[in-house]
Parts: sequence; structure tokens; C-alpha cells
Amino acid sequence: MANILITGGTGLVGTRLTELLVKKNHEVRILSRNPSAKNEYKWDISKDFIDEKVLENLDYIIHLAGAGIADERWTDKRKQVIIDSRVETANLIFDKIKAQKIELKGFISASGSNFYGAKTTDKIYEEKDKAGNDFLGEVCVKWEAAATQFKALEIPVTILRTGIVLAEKGGALEKMKTPVVSPLGSGDQYLSWIHIDDLCEMYIYSIENNLSGTYNAVAPEYHTSKSFSKELAKNINRPFLPIGVPSFILKMVFGELAVILLEGSRLSSKKIEKNGYSFRFSTLDIALKSVS
Repeated sequence: MANILITGGTGLVGTRLTELLVKKNHEVRILSRNPSAKNEYKWDISKDFIDEKVLENLDYIIHLAGAGIADERWTDKRKQVIIDSRVETANLIFDKIKAQKIELKGFISASGSNFYGAKTTDKIYEEKDKAGNDFLGEVCVKWEAAATQFKALEIPVTILRTGIVLAEKGGALEKMKTPVVSPLGSGDQYLSWIHIDDLCEMYIYSIENNLSGTYNAVAPEYHTSKSFSKELAKNINRPFLPIGVPSFILKMVFGELAVILLEGSRLSSKKIEKNGYSFRFSTLDIALKSVS
């Protein structure tokens, strides 16, 4: 049994991860701006405050905190919120861990599958490939640097570059379940996806198997927006329209944010598999059947 602190623990992934960790008899603590449950502790980034009780006898930290990438249009102010909500939160934890000389067994952080940039190419990206030079690449580089600093305290660091998370309720999939399902833009862009239970099990696997390093947290089966939409329509018994929602409309509605809907490349999952992780939901059909 391990004592595990989760930032962003009340979100989509954090909630499910907590359930699975508790089932395995781990103790889970959650940082919250407004604690309401027994296992929740207060933190306030603006005041550099963390309830220090949460750090007592702590073994691992899982860093999931961060403002939603697709929740609002990307104004300059919103872009800064997206970065700060990931970086400043990690920095605050780092400062507290360093000041109290807490010997963590591991710091495990989320990152994004768009680390390599929001673009559609024939390349299949591996963890050793360079970051993209766009906004999402910048976000992920700063996000991962905030996690990597824990190595200076001789704390092992694990980073999971996460694709679109498929869950029964909430998240991107819920928004995709339109009355008529259709691809976006050309439909040729790739969608990197992962079932929520596979993602949560990767976090648990990292803890229980002392896994460190950077990994693409995406399912091994590749899909374009077109093939993904077709598979989704079949699974939820709704009509599929092969004509994509025009790019110009998405750009009008979402502004610069539309790039994450219109561009996307394939990511390799081989590294995490070579390190012993076995996917429960390796194909989209199996994944959608469990969450539709």
C-alpha cells in the first residue's frame, strides 16, 4: 500500500484513478481549492499555500492539475492560464517537497499527446522525437520541465503524454455523440485516443512497477477523424455522414483552438508496451463498447 497525492483529483481522470487506487488498497489524498471530502486537503496557488498535513508520510504524487485545453477560446489570457495551471502548481509542490526534504518514491505527471505539435503527417511519433514549435508544443515542454525538476531532488519522474480520453461520462467522447456523427475538416487527421481505464492503469503500473521515464499514453490502434467517427456511429447506433464539418466553420467558432480538431498525427505506444504494460482496450471497437 502506498500513500498517493493527486492534483486534479476531482476531474475526469482523477476521479476514476482514485476509485481504482482505493480498490488496490492504496491511500489517496486530493488537493482541492475547496475541500469537501475526508481525503481532500486545501491548496491555494495564489497564496503559495498547501495544507502540509497532505505531505505527511507521502510516497507518490500524481500531477493531473491543469485548465482544460479545449474549454475556452485561446485568448492570450487563456493561454497563460493553461500554462500556469500546470506549471505553477508543480512548482509550488516542488518548493514544499524540497523545503521539507520529503523523500518521494516518484512524481508522475500528465502531459499531452500534442507534445509533438498539432499537425497531420505520415510520421509515427516516438518519445525521443522533438517537441512541436506551436502553442501546444510549448505547453507540453513547460509542463514536462516542471515535472522533470523533481529529478534534482533524486525523485524518479514519470511522464504520460496522453491522447483523447474515452470515458462513459464526460470528456471529449460525450461531445462527439451528436445526432449525426461526422468527421471534422478533411477527416484525414489522426486522433490519438486511450480508454480511461487503460490510462489510469498506466499510472498505477508506474507506481507498482517503479516505472520512470516518458511514455506515449495512447492506444496502439490508429484512427483518423473519419474512421473514428464511423466506428463511433456504429457503436452508438447513429447515422454516419462521411462529409466532414468544414474547416472554416470550426475556425470561425473556435478560433485558433480549432487546430486541435483539424490536425493530428499518430503516436507509437510501443515503449510502454515494451516496459510491460498490456492494454485492456487495444482497439477502438472494444473501447467504445465499454463506454457507449
